[in-house]
Amino acid sequence: MSKLLQLRPEILLFFLISIPFNVISESIETERTVLLNLKQQLGNLPAIQSWNDSSSPCSWPGINCTDGSVTSVSLHDINITVKIPSSICKLKNLTFLDLAFNFIPGEFPTLLYNCSKLQHLDLSHNYFIGSIPGNIYQLSTLVYLDLSGNNFSGNIPPTIGGLRKLKELHLQHNEFNGTFPAEIGNLSNLELLWMAHNGFVPMKIPDRFTQLKKLKYLGMTETSLIGEIPNDFADLSSLEWFDLSKNNLEGPIPSRFLMLKNLTNLYLRNNELSGQIPRTVEAWNLVEIDLSMNDLTGTIPEEFGMMKKLVFFNLCVNQLTGEIPAGMDQLPVLKTFLVFSNKLSGVLPPELGLHSKLEYFEVWDNQFTGQLPKNLCAGGVLLRVVASSNNLSREIPALLGNCSTLRTVQLQNNQFSGEIPPGLWTTFNLTVLILSNNSFSGQLPSQLARNLSMVKISNNKLVGEILIGIGSWSSLTVFEASNNLFSGKIPEEITYLSRLITLHLDGNQLSGELPSDIASWKSLHTLDLSGNKLSGPIPVAIGSLPDLLKLDLSENQFSGKIPANLGNLKLTSLNLSSNKLSGKIPDEFDNLAYENSFLNNSNLCADTPILNLPDCSSKPRKLISKYLPLILSLAVLIVIVTVLLILFVMIDYRSKKRGGDLATWKLTSFHRLDFTEENIVYRLTKSNLIGSGGSGKVYKIAINESGGFVAVKRIWNNKKLDGKLEKEFIAEVEILGSIRHANIVKLLCCISSENSKLLVYEFMENQSLDRWLHGKKKKSTTIGTNSIYHIVLDWPTRMRIAIGAAQGLCYMHHDCCPPIIHRDVKSSNILLDSEFKARIADFGLAKMLTRQGEPHTMSAVAGTFGYFAPEYAYTTKVNEKFDVYSFGVVLLELVTGREANCGDEHTNLAQWAWRHYTEGRPEVEMFDPEIDGPCHLEEMTVVYKLGLICTSTLPSSRPSMKEVLLFLQRHSKKSDV
Repeated sequence: MSKLLQLRPEILLFFLISIPFNVISESIETERTVLLNLKQQLGNLPAIQSWNDSSSPCSWPGINCTDGSVTSVSLHDINITVKIPSSICKLKNLTFLDLAFNFIPGEFPTLLYNCSKLQHLDLSHNYFIGSIPGNIYQLSTLVYLDLSGNNFSGNIPPTIGGLRKLKELHLQHNEFNGTFPAEIGNLSNLELLWMAHNGFVPMKIPDRFTQLKKLKYLGMTETSLIGEIPNDFADLSSLEWFDLSKNNLEGPIPSRFLMLKNLTNLYLRNNELSGQIPRTVEAWNLVEIDLSMNDLTGTIPEEFGMMKKLVFFNLCVNQLTGEIPAGMDQLPVLKTFLVFSNKLSGVLPPELGLHSKLEYFEVWDNQFTGQLPKNLCAGGVLLRVVASSNNLSREIPALLGNCSTLRTVQLQNNQFSGEIPPGLWTTFNLTVLILSNNSFSGQLPSQLARNLSMVKISNNKLVGEILIGIGSWSSLTVFEASNNLFSGKIPEEITYLSRLITLHLDGNQLSGELPSDIASWKSLHTLDLSGNKLSGPIPVAIGSLPDLLKLDLSENQFSGKIPANLGNLKLTSLNLSSNKLSGKIPDEFDNLAYENSFLNNSNLCADTPILNLPDCSSKPRKLISKYLPLILSLAVLIVIVTVLLILFVMIDYRSKKRGGDLATWKLTSFHRLDFTEENIVYRLTKSNLIGSGGSGKVYKIAINESGGFVAVKRIWNNKKLDGKLEKEFIAEVEILGSIRHANIVKLLCCISSENSKLLVYEFMENQSLDRWLHGKKKKSTTIGTNSIYHIVLDWPTRMRIAIGAAQGLCYMHHDCCPPIIHRDVKSSNILLDSEFKARIADFGLAKMLTRQGEPHTMSAVAGTFGYFAPEYAYTTKVNEKFDVYSFGVVLLELVTGREANCGDEHTNLAQWAWRHYTEGRPEVEMFDPEIDGPCHLEEMTVVYKLGLICTSTLPSSRPSMKEVLLFLQRHSKKSDV
């Protein structure tokens, strides 16, 4: 020390200053070693390839430093597939760790307890399983914790209330099936609590939650809440966003509830709340109010008309009565006004839109009277007007016809009259115009807005001819003009509308012949021209329309023969009654499915008496009667011989069975059974056969007298099971026998012998999805033992089917160990029970991955054309993204109604959808016209775009099934899955 003191002052100063730099240098060197080791343990991923031993970690992607030390590691979405290495906590100053959107497996990483300074932890959207550990309180320095989008289950432990510094807690989109603790109310610094979309046991909102005085955001959508909303929630003075939608809450909204001074968003959608909205409202800072999809009663409080900061107002789908409060049309910043599906009455506020820039106005399904407000588009940004199913009257305001921003106008089922404003037909951005069931007068325009794709004007008093200018309506896909007073000929120019899907001109006074050149209607599904005065022959070109499903030409004056090529169509509905047709009907229609299709055509005939039409046979009946005795004698002889042969075969078959053949059958059960192999084997008869495919025949077999059935798939190839079918049998038994999920078809047992294999499943009453979506049913559809006429799946049912199937695939990909690739996902392998709940079926091609994320090599062609992912053309290695592509095709089927191989003559469905998308065509053009679309356009558009993403050419661009499922659940309104 004495020698040190004898040094010159400047040398001593340099020595003292250099000490911290040496320490920092050593720290950086240590952290570089830790991170390079981490890089190696994570598998040298492309995103971190630039990490090296010759540069400072502070310059590496994903790494941030403070004062020369690593404090932040962000490895967000870089395809990590291994567990978190324990070495990460050797970064002593680490405060920020983001590992979201990866594929990290295993249970909650308790090794992170060693990261003593950690403040921000994001593990969202990974593959974590199990429960949150009880000692999570050891992460006591955390300010931010995000565990959303994983597979955590069980209870949320009460010890989570020990994270006293926590400001944000994200637990949404997991599989919690236990309870959540009242101790969350101890988190006094919490500003955001998000627990939505979890299957907790039914619970009341804990009173202790009212202690969260700093809480700004509370999200508990779909968390099985019951009971009433605590009165003391009014004490949460910082609350801005409140979402308790999709629960089972009951009782009135608390009298003090709307006294929240700073509340900017209020969401209580899709509950079962009852009672009146309180009239004491002091929440003058409210920006967004959403009390939709409840069972609220009473009137809308007058105080809502005083909320000068209100932007979003949504009380739809309740039981509210009375009038809209005075002053609501004076609010200066109101953009969204939604009160549809209530029992509201009175006159709509006349100055709505005059004092604010209104964007969305939806008041349909109420009892409003009077006129539509004149100034809805005064702000120049109005996008949507839906006022259908009320008692509104008078004319459409002229200003609405000059609103250039409008995209949707729906005013059907009212008492409007007068002429339709000319500008409404030509508004540039308008895509949907529905004015049916009113008393509109006037004529059709010669020009139409370029983007207008759906026009419904049925049941009005419109007159005149359909002008030749209709040929310029190039974007039109749906045109319904039934039951008006249109007259004259149908112009040839209507054949220019190549995108038409639905054309209804029935119930008018149209005359003359049909245009002959209608082959351009390649997308047409429905053509209804009934109830007119049309004449001449039925154009042969109708028989060449590839997508035509419904054809109604009844009650006209058509003459001549029915074109033979009509029999080539996959018609689900045909009506040619009450015309002047003659000749023989096409053979394809000579069955009971078309018994009402040809009535009142006196000159038609058929080869069989099934349809009560005259016999077309030209042979004299005398010739038949001459040889009748000989014919009868031969027939009797044939019957006797046949009966004897059948008896001999049956006796021989029974004797073999009773002699020990049944003993060769081996039954392996996977569930408790109420039948034996004898119940199954002896009933594999032709009368019980319901289908067949590439891997065997399927039988429907009754197993008890109370109406219970099972489905039996028999794999039998000329009494010798070949190697390929043997492998499929083993695969299906191995997979279905070991997994349990509500959306995967249940394999009850397998029964095998030397020559035959049987798989016994639960019976699905509504068979497969493809039978409901596509034209394989002709006139009627069979469900179980009951025959019904063709029924179209509505959109909510399709959405539930999509979510159910996604849940099954998500379980296979993310919850099975090892994961399972189905490899043959298609609509015919999605079965539907009596309530249309989806089950994934047919696992003959499925494979288990030996390691998560590891591709599987296919040695032979597998799957179904139209559902193949593009990589199948250049590699035999597939992973879960192969199934994602196939599921994307199913989503496109659900939205468009088209088959997987039927885009157009050169493309499959996925290619067709992508081409339409890249050309910038309106999505509504692609939608299934069978669906009542206007109420569900937003959801259908979302699912359509999700189908496009899933069918991306590059596998890396496709989402995981977990992401697909979360996306569907997030955008479904009230899907009861």
